[in-house]
Amino acid sequence: MKLSMISILIILLSLLSCNDSNPKQSQQLQASIQRGAIVYEDFCMQCHMPDGKGVEKAFPPLANSDYLMNKRKESIKAIKYGLTGEITVNGKKYKTAMAPLGLTNKEVADVMNYITNSWDNKNDKMITEDEVSKIQQ
Repeated sequence: MKLSMISILIILLSLLSCNDSNPKQSQQLQASIQRGAIVYEDFCMQCHMPDGKGVEKAFPPLANSDYLMNKRKESIKAIKYGLTGEITVNGKKYKTAMAPLGLTNKEVADVMNYITNSWDNKNDKMITEDEVSKIQQ
């Protein structure tokens, strides 16, 4: 898979922002973030944009997103199974449907680790493949 310059910059910035308080988790988290950046570019960037800011009134932002950071299970479920219905992100309502992406549990975990550690989001609790596998539709 070919990496674009945007992906390379995103990966480098993500790596710089990782917390090293737990070196093993930090290494695992950094690797997951790297893989998640590729998943994001392939599946998410078209709607949520390279900067994660989304498109106002159409696609919610992931950058500095209260929904993403406060509704962990719901966010995982949306990526894993798609999303219909209204959600509120940073005080704004969105009702655009998100189709299921067909990602594996590992890909969902990786992209969640990437988006929850990018664009002013900070998540020290790594999302694991096992956690994702327990999220039911």
